[in-house]
Amino acid sequence: MAATVTRPALMPDGTDREFRVFVHELLAFADRLTSVRAGFAARIGLPGAAYTLLIALARLEAEAPGIAALAAHLHVSTAFVTTEMARLQRLGFVQKRPHPSDGRRVVLSVTPAGRAALARLAPVQAPVNDALFAALDADDFRRLATLLPRMVADGDAALALIEREDAA
Repeated sequence: MAATVTRPALMPDGTDREFRVFVHELLAFADRLTSVRAGFAARIGLPGAAYTLLIALARLEAEAPGIAALAAHLHVSTAFVTTEMARLQRLGFVQKRPHPSDGRRVVLSVTPAGRAALARLAPVQAPVNDALFAALDADDFRRLATLLPRMVADGDAALALIEREDAA
């Protein structure tokens, strides 16, 4: 079988075997991470994506983020954020108001109901997250936290390559 990578850094033994194992382990972890997110979300009656937006907004709220800022933070489209925010608004978890100095923008905030829902999760989140990332010590965590944004950007570049191939 042809190698699935060509970069020597990804082929320490001259083959793509370790790389393939790495990708499969990464996919397995991603599945578990998605399942944990779904578990948290279900506890407050949300789909996983809406939960991600709600918790991200709660963490960024002091910065008065709008749709574009939240989309950039989560590496998703503004259309996706708009759709999910409408859902969260209907559920009473999020409030939208006009930006005080730019009428084209909105400022998003978590409502008291949204805060209460997230507070109900706190006793579950800490032990679950501790277990999910138990393999990481402080140095591992910092290194991974530094690498992941670069890997997301690399993922965007890889998707662009696939899209170019599909268009050809």
